[in-house]
Amino acid sequence: MNSSLWIMAEPRPEAEGIAAGLGIPRPIARILANRKILTVEEARTFLYGNLDGLHDPYLMKGMAEAVARIEKAIADREKILIFGDYDVDGVLSVVMLFKALASLGAEAEYFIPERLKDGYGIKEHHVEIPVQRGTGLVISVDCGIKAVGFTAQAKGKGIDVIITDHHRPGETLPEAAAILNPVLEDSGYPDKDLAGVGVTFKLIQALFEKAGKLSGLPHYMKLVCIGTVADVAGLKGENRLFVRHGLKGLGHVSNTGLRSLIESCGLANRKISEGDLGFRIGPRINAAGRMGMTDLAVRLFFCDSIEESLTLVQQLEELNSQRQRTEEKIFEEAKGQIEEMALDRKYKCLVLGSEKWHRGVIGIVASKLKDYFHRPVILFAYEDGKASGSGRSISDVPLIDLLDDCKDLFQSYGGHKLAVGCTLPVDRMGVFKETLNALAEARISEEDLRRKLRIDAVLPFAEIDGGFLESFPLLFPFGVGNPKPLFVAENVEVMSEPRVLQRKHLKFLARQEGRVFEAVGWDKADWARVLSRGRRLDMAFSLLFSEYLGEQRVSLSVEDLRA
Repeated sequence: MNSSLWIMAEPRPEAEGIAAGLGIPRPIARILANRKILTVEEARTFLYGNLDGLHDPYLMKGMAEAVARIEKAIADREKILIFGDYDVDGVLSVVMLFKALASLGAEAEYFIPERLKDGYGIKEHHVEIPVQRGTGLVISVDCGIKAVGFTAQAKGKGIDVIITDHHRPGETLPEAAAILNPVLEDSGYPDKDLAGVGVTFKLIQALFEKAGKLSGLPHYMKLVCIGTVADVAGLKGENRLFVRHGLKGLGHVSNTGLRSLIESCGLANRKISEGDLGFRIGPRINAAGRMGMTDLAVRLFFCDSIEESLTLVQQLEELNSQRQRTEEKIFEEAKGQIEEMALDRKYKCLVLGSEKWHRGVIGIVASKLKDYFHRPVILFAYEDGKASGSGRSISDVPLIDLLDDCKDLFQSYGGHKLAVGCTLPVDRMGVFKETLNALAEARISEEDLRRKLRIDAVLPFAEIDGGFLESFPLLFPFGVGNPKPLFVAENVEVMSEPRVLQRKHLKFLARQEGRVFEAVGWDKADWARVLSRGRRLDMAFSLLFSEYLGEQRVSLSVEDLRA
């Protein structure tokens, strides 16, 4: 217990004005202020915003040019090739744009490279694909911002390229017919955190606006919300609108494939949450790309036959199970190496590789190791003299910045603040490790590596009343940028003997000034050695909502305890 640093948010005076202006409980207003939502109007938009709050898509630089070029292709009956990525974000972007273009009368095809054969992104040799298919226009989704060579090659062959992406660019931008990317410094777009599906949605919004088909736009929100959550994009601004309204739409799904997928996840006839997207639906779609069979996932969203959709869903289930077994094996092997050689005590950034590791799942394993050892992790799969790496980082360490300063060693690299990918020759791995370790030692402090709990407020049990519980769901969905609120209750009594569940979780009753809640410590079974009935502690917790026999129940998810 008490291994984390508790960081209590300072009370902000703006919270009082928000509480009074909207008639919401003070703890709810304080949570909003902690997320830098500081005016009544900002809070109203955050809590009650609707699709009228979507930005004008033409605020994004390149949008007018992209729409005009697509309209020309449709009018001239040019074949359009959509080039996507193999993860959830890329697959759903392909599906959305293909369906939207088809509804506008376009002749469209798609191509998604195989992760295990082609790797990430658009390569120069891919220009043969639009040439062979007789394509006059290529539109990239969720990739392409570094496809300088491909774009030049395509242009030389009379093929225009429109790039839609959300990743950071290289030193040179491709000479494309249009580039849509909100992270570009001169993009002009007010929301920089869109996932690939978000950028694709903005293009569809602009196209539908010109075509007078905006009534069809909400149908795409279901796929946008899945892709946004699966890509771990920040849930503020437009992303929040996408996810909130998409989750509502997932209760009424007409797409045969998506409906079969939802049913296979055990989510039929129940309210779907952002957690369900991230841990049930998303991984099954992702499994196809990770295991080298991306087209299974794409076909699922295009099939109209219930029988075919059930077959495809079963195949995705099997791939996901295979992915989980492969991932667990690599995790145990990598964790064993780290602990055996005490690498987590020697290095601030962990780098491991093996020729036996599956390239499709090392990113997930890196994320698990990052959580376990609480430091950045990059794992590599070695094959044919090439090291393909995938890295994940903790919130205080922007991993992409470290890779930027190693870029001369890479054949390719890219990503976000907390998730990166890179490739380099295996014989450069020694130099890479030395360079990265030196950078990490200089830039990452011991304080950065300490686990931190960022507490929103002290919340006595007495304040978890009807008004608070009625307002709390307005804060949903939670994720990056809008984390699940964390509270502290002081001088709490352990009212019952703690019980260990499934040999890894802990459950007990907690009482404070006469009010009692069930408390659960997930993966905290070791607390049983020091907790006993009658003991008093300070408790850091979040709220858990569930239903039992049609009645809503509230319990506490305990993150840490202090004596």
